[in-house]
Amino acid sequence: MKFPCLLAPFAAVALLTAGAAHAQQTYKIAYIDPLSGPFANVGELMLTHTQYAIEDINAKGGVLGGTKLQLLQFDSKLSAQESQSALQAAIDQGARAIVTGGSGSSVVSALVQAVNRWNQRNPGKELLVLNHSSIDPELTGKSCSFWHFQTDANTAMKMKAIANYIKKTPDVKKVYLLNQDYAHGKQWASYGRQLVGLARPDIQFVGETLHPIGKVKDFAPYLANVRQSGADSVITGNWGQDMSLLLKAAGDAGYNLRYFNHSAGSVPGTVLAVSQAKLGQLTWVAEWHPGQADSPKVDALAKSYKAKTGKDFLAPRIEMTPRLLAAAINKAGSTDTPKVALALEDLSFDSVVGPVRMRADDHQLLLPQVVNTIAPVDGKTVKVGWEGTNYGFRTDAIYSGNELAQGTDCKMPRP
Repeated sequence: MKFPCLLAPFAAVALLTAGAAHAQQTYKIAYIDPLSGPFANVGELMLTHTQYAIEDINAKGGVLGGTKLQLLQFDSKLSAQESQSALQAAIDQGARAIVTGGSGSSVVSALVQAVNRWNQRNPGKELLVLNHSSIDPELTGKSCSFWHFQTDANTAMKMKAIANYIKKTPDVKKVYLLNQDYAHGKQWASYGRQLVGLARPDIQFVGETLHPIGKVKDFAPYLANVRQSGADSVITGNWGQDMSLLLKAAGDAGYNLRYFNHSAGSVPGTVLAVSQAKLGQLTWVAEWHPGQADSPKVDALAKSYKAKTGKDFLAPRIEMTPRLLAAAINKAGSTDTPKVALALEDLSFDSVVGPVRMRADDHQLLLPQVVNTIAPVDGKTVKVGWEGTNYGFRTDAIYSGNELAQGTDCKMPRP
């Protein structure tokens, strides 16, 4: 009669153990980026790329021989305050990693700082931040964090690629700096003046303006200043509607400019805006562009992505980000956050754009960058139109991650 009493504690332990084992079958990742407001289309694009990769990883068995990844979605509303509220909600729901980047460097920086504080106060419950698109070098420089990993080339790397291209482009003579008034807009302008000036000392910088981010409806007044300066080219970090509206205003004014940008061509609507303006050349830099020759792995991924989502594939680095995390979890043999972070350090990964490596010194991913220009289809350099237009992408130059790698001021405190 006493046996049930003796067995009861063991049964309870068994139930607890089973519950713990079940809990370990899911690894939660929180997506925090704009899903409403003027840059909602950017956030949705990034979300779809992230979802696709996670679903594919899960379809192939997940990580650690069966643990599935679960994506939680939060709207940053392009606000540091809203993002930190989203972070707390993600923590409450059991997230172990944050995927972000489309909210801008000031928001991502605030998230990283909040994660630093949380991790210090909550050992055993640490989080990682995987940043695929906010490219302020400070995030892997003076403000680097052991818990933050950058999966896109940073501003200095991208501007170095553009400066190398401009060095071989003699018709660029007078440059105006027109950028969004936030941390990264200022960084893009600063690196433009510094690195392009170094590559081409003969270039004249004829003016500089910052404008509110996501709030300008008509860029005509800004372009009037550009025209008055005599500029033939504009270095602009604008993205989303700020890039599309700038192109529209220039087209309406009949102003034929060259634009040098970090990622505008990977945002929906930009190619359409260039085609409608009919004037101007937008040159930008990314790890790949649609229609790029000799990229069979990306082509196959893009085809699969289109078939599953019904949308165009644009950003390998975003789709790659959860895959890097999964590779690190498998390498660590654990979902323990400090172990995963250490496994990410110096991780080499055979990506669809070629071999990439996460530099341990500052957690900056070294990946190739392609300088390319949105241009009319000509059957030779541009073979495929995009966004229902006869405009596509022309490859101008390709640089390896090692060629563009910069020194770092990172002095990373480690746990």
